[in-house]
Amino acid sequence: MRIRAALALPALAGAVALTGTVLSTPAQAAGGVVIRHVWFDSPGSDNGSNSSLNAEWVEIKNTSRSAISLKGWVLKDKANHKYVFPNVKIGAGKTMKVRTGTGRDSASNKYQDRGWYVWNNTSDTATLTKANGAKVDSCSWTTRDPSDKWC
Repeated sequence: MRIRAALALPALAGAVALTGTVLSTPAQAAGGVVIRHVWFDSPGSDNGSNSSLNAEWVEIKNTSRSAISLKGWVLKDKANHKYVFPNVKIGAGKTMKVRTGTGRDSASNKYQDRGWYVWNNTSDTATLTKANGAKVDSCSWTTRDPSDKWC
């Protein structure tokens, strides 16, 4: 065992010297979609206006080098309010906000078309799952987070 470990260290050092970085695992190299930022308490009073609802959002980011299809993926809160992604892709390295109110979908903004707030100001969890139910990522917050949370 010691001989193999001793041989592996120079090989790893050589890889670092050639690339300047330590080799990552396949999952890290591939990247994926993550919840990046949640703005759960829209500015001002919660008056239910569409502009107030749309100031509440979850931002996801594609950290990979390829576009990823989100068709059928689900974004939900602890109370199981669900947003199901339509047949849409998120570009490589791109971000997308899922806003609570109504609006016109674009590559960078999707709208849940809700008439009231989804994300609790005191504490909640945003969870992103694939269409088959496999968990992709989640982000939680509590009252110690003032109005938004970087995940």
